[in-house]
Amino acid sequence: MGSKVRLLSAGDVREIAGRLGVRPTKRLGQNFVIEHGTVRQIAALAAPRPDDVVLEVGPGLGSLTLALLDAGAERLIAVEIDPVLAAELPKTLTDRAPELAGRATVIEADALRLHELSLVPPVSGPTVLAANLPYNVAVPVMLHLLAEFPSIERGIVMVQAEVADRMCAPPGSRVYGIPSAKLAWFGEAKPAGTVPRSVFWPVPNVDSKLVKFTRQAHSEGDRAKVFALIDAAFGQRRKTLRAALATWAGSPAEAERILRAADVDPTARGEQLSIADFTRIARHQPAR
Repeated sequence: MGSKVRLLSAGDVREIAGRLGVRPTKRLGQNFVIEHGTVRQIAALAAPRPDDVVLEVGPGLGSLTLALLDAGAERLIAVEIDPVLAAELPKTLTDRAPELAGRATVIEADALRLHELSLVPPVSGPTVLAANLPYNVAVPVMLHLLAEFPSIERGIVMVQAEVADRMCAPPGSRVYGIPSAKLAWFGEAKPAGTVPRSVFWPVPNVDSKLVKFTRQAHSEGDRAKVFALIDAAFGQRRKTLRAALATWAGSPAEAERILRAADVDPTARGEQLSIADFTRIARHQPAR
């Protein structure tokens, strides 16, 4: 049996964009995927199950949306910030996937300001995140959605290669930093493939990578306190923790006391600490 979905070709993408008068903007990080293999790969990695609710951020003209429906997504919520694209997407889905279009809901919204999904009929929270994330907001969007929707169990995102490396970096790595540590609070991020710049229109000046995310149960801790600690530790990453955390703790001496109480070497640096270390240090900070 053939597919019920007609994916968008490079010509289709350019035709729809031209008809709508859409000129991809750097401000919104708009680079549309024009190659079938890439969207099929992302959809396969998302691996939607019958009980999943897929949350897609930045569907654009619908290339990945169609592939996700074709891969079996039975409930899909597409969040698009551009009002012109958000208005056109339902038409594209109806035209190119008439039997499956009813499974998708398109919402015009900024993913960074998304706090709830009031849908008719109501659904439980999203369980899968699938997205081609704009380079300039990839990490903030990931962290915001994981915090706002604890129901998200896993995800596959396409981001700038450099950003992907930071998201997946382990402690001690040269590129381990704030994105790595904060994402690790929610679960495990792993590299899932490289995407050449040639699959996009317009062609960006960087390559992309896929990052696969799996939420993991985390030890108890105050996320706001832990994230404030991470910000402080990496704010002056060349300094020892005793010095870097002086303002956060109130003084270098108090920082050293807290670190020793948490069994962390005060002469270590932030890039050496795991999320478990940060959580343990934050737990020893006195209440204020």
